Amino acid sequence: MLYTDKKIVVFGASQNPSKYGYKIFTSLCEQGLEVAGINPKGGEISGHHFYTTLAQVPGPVDVAIMVIPPAALVSAVEQCVEAGVREIWFQPGARSEEAYNLAVSAGIRAINACFMAENGFW
Repeated sequence: MLYTDKKIVVFGASQNPSKYGYKIFTSLCEQGLEVAGINPKGGEISGHHFYTTLAQVPGPVDVAIMVIPPAALVSAVEQCVEAGVREIWFQPGARSEEAYNLAVSAGIRAINACFMAENGFW
């Protein structure tokens, strides 16, 4: 598995089991990966506390998975640039040309694809 040694954040982690932010976050946790959830409302799942911003996540973060509305993406990418994130996955439905271009111009590997499907988790 490619991401076993990476710290991953899920922007849009959710407590609602019908949301992809919940499904992605819990699936990665079940795989034993190091995952942090970001949700501006906070919250938690099974003892995993959600942070409201990326700056609150302890330690360096390698990968960000975006499961948020397109209007929120630029702000999230700006947080990733500031934190030194090296890779961002824009999930279907969470895409913005402006956010994608911002990531690329900052030297971040940006991917418009489903992280879970592309990496064999689903």
